[in-house]
Amino acid sequence: MDIFPILLVIIVSTFSSIQAGAQTNSKLFREYIGAEGKDVRFSDVPINSKVEVHFILSFAIDYTSSSPPSPTNGEFKAYWDENNLNASHVLSIKALHSNVKVAMSLGGDTIRDRYVFFKPRSINSWVTNAISSITKIAREYNLDGIDIDFEHFDADPNTFAECIGRLLSSLKQQQIVSFVSIAPYDNDSVQPYYLALWRKYGHLIDYVNFQFYAYDKGTTISQFLDHFDTQSSNYREGKVLVSFGTDGSGGLSPENGFFVACSRLRLNNKLHGIFIWSADDSKKTGFPYEKQAQTFLANTK
Repeated sequence: MDIFPILLVIIVSTFSSIQAGAQTNSKLFREYIGAEGKDVRFSDVPINSKVEVHFILSFAIDYTSSSPPSPTNGEFKAYWDENNLNASHVLSIKALHSNVKVAMSLGGDTIRDRYVFFKPRSINSWVTNAISSITKIAREYNLDGIDIDFEHFDADPNTFAECIGRLLSSLKQQQIVSFVSIAPYDNDSVQPYYLALWRKYGHLIDYVNFQFYAYDKGTTISQFLDHFDTQSSNYREGKVLVSFGTDGSGGLSPENGFFVACSRLRLNNKLHGIFIWSADDSKKTGFPYEKQAQTFLANTK
């Protein structure tokens, strides 16, 4: 038996796998939308046909709409701007742009000026309610994905990891969603929860929407790149997306070198995509950074 052809196939396959692993630069653009009642629509936001665009509806929350709102143990409702971002709008934007997908984010920071807490009565009851309510919303809105953005907790990290992990597992197994992201930031009261989730259920999570805009204002390019390396190490093997806010928050802004930092990441095949918080804040200035970010990504090779 001639072993040379077999060896050649193995060598070529190995080389192709190495090459594929090295090409990590992405043309993915994501943006949160609908959290602030600014009458923003999908159609307001510039969409470059050469990039993949994910709109993330913000937020679905397991709280009542009463005053004061109270937790409902996994029974989620849509609290984004449904007047301008309803199910028909989702169908319309996806029909117009084949490169657009739409997700929803769970949790968020506040509801009616009160903190939104992750507060399950028990793991099993929360998961049962969450699967049911989120499946209903996802089907009604024809959604593609889900994002986890809880920022306040009335439970331990393991409980959070189990609740969210079992939810994500079910949603993916039932093909309710095709992709999942999480949105942690570097805070001792937040990060441990997401790291616990990542350690046990990281294989279910497609993107890490790390909130780099939660770092201090005046962050430099070198500091930003250090933060990126640190978080890439925390979420090892994950696709950590870079980000900035258009709400005047912190981090590295486009004016101070955000896209210079992105260029350096791209040069090292580390750019997994860009996301912005948020379309609501960008509307007043005409979305200049959305255009810039998508143009930048469109030119990624």
